[in-house]
Amino acid sequence: MPLLAVIGVLIVVWLVVAIIGAVVKGLFLLLMVGLVLLLLTAAWGWVRKDSRR
Repeated sequence: MPLLAVIGVLIVVWLVVAIIGAVVKGLFLLLMVGLVLLLLTAAWGWVRKDSRR
């Protein structure tokens, strides 16, 4: 599995976690963790993509 595919899957997983955290009342911490992981994964993918050139 190429690295970009793995990063894409991680972004989708973190996005789902963030949405579940937003929908389920009282799981605000889950929303924050999901958003932080989403941003970190996206940043990591961006850096890896730029370093390949």
